[in-house]
Amino acid sequence: MTISRREFSKLGALGLVAQALPLVGQTPSRKIGYCIIGLGRIADHHMRGIAQSSGSTITALVSGHRDKAERIAAQYNVPKTSIYSYEEMDRIRDNKAIDAVIVCLPNSMHAEYTIRSAKAGKHVLCEKPMAISVAECEQMISACKVANIKLMIAYRLHYEPLTLKTIKMIRDGAIGKVEAIDSSNGFNIAPNEWRSTKALGGGGPLMDVGIYSLNATRYLTGEEPTDFTAVATTPDNDGRFQGVEENLAWTMKFPSGVVTSCVTTYGANMDGYYKVYGTKGKLEVDEFGYENLHLTASYRTAPKTPPTKVDETNPERDPKQFTRQADHFSRCILENQPPSTPGEEGLKDMQHIRSIYKAAGITLG
Repeated sequence: MTISRREFSKLGALGLVAQALPLVGQTPSRKIGYCIIGLGRIADHHMRGIAQSSGSTITALVSGHRDKAERIAAQYNVPKTSIYSYEEMDRIRDNKAIDAVIVCLPNSMHAEYTIRSAKAGKHVLCEKPMAISVAECEQMISACKVANIKLMIAYRLHYEPLTLKTIKMIRDGAIGKVEAIDSSNGFNIAPNEWRSTKALGGGGPLMDVGIYSLNATRYLTGEEPTDFTAVATTPDNDGRFQGVEENLAWTMKFPSGVVTSCVTTYGANMDGYYKVYGTKGKLEVDEFGYENLHLTASYRTAPKTPPTKVDETNPERDPKQFTRQADHFSRCILENQPPSTPGEEGLKDMQHIRSIYKAAGITLG
């Protein structure tokens, strides 16, 4: 599935993602060098995406496991001299092959390593959620501004063509005035995962997978929610959840009158999706995953006319979304442009997460 330049320009004019296509078919003047901080599962997606990139390359690694780092360095042609421990990470300042870092660490470590990278003069692409508190997000933004470096949060779906098409359809009024959005996302988490601890995850499934539903309601409406209700439960007292919720359901109201209903869980395998209901029809995107996103829509262009139907799947496979994301940031660095998902985007989600948790009787941070 592709999106035309005309459609893409319209997205930009609407204040959406103006630069999501990787380098827009242009040959970059040089490749941007990335230092990967943390070599866990999400880092693997980033590295495989960069390996397919025309404008990005891996030039350094930061890890607490030297043997693992050396194996990965050999795979991506990173010199051993560009492998750093966490303790010596600040030495990346002197490595001219590093333009930017990608922070792939547990949530509670995002702020520290973003701020250290900024002080080392390196641009930062940080995984979501941006941090585990509003205060940390604000500190990260401030540190990057002081250092005059760019900060981008890894909201990969903002650069995914089917998602962009969905946003355009809504902005064009295809399904009429949006009235309601329904969304869910979750999975049955394994024991001993850092994500299900307060110390490292900062919260439960809302911070990890529920944030996809929250962020989707925001980019679909183009608005910020104003009213919140929420309830959280932890029915499985099996030791997996250390100070965090297992299930969380919440509702939000937006200024235009749109109401949304979302649910997330660490206790069951739950389909990730969003459904948008409008006065002329509805649309649904199935999955928040790394590949095979599927869009269906049905709407009437006029009363009593046969409904227009849309049924499309983006055939791109993992790690293409990560390639698009990295190349967007690389182009922003090369052209000195702000990223489409800056630190302020992550801050807004964290502010809303705080409101959702407050409505559920949970204190964030």
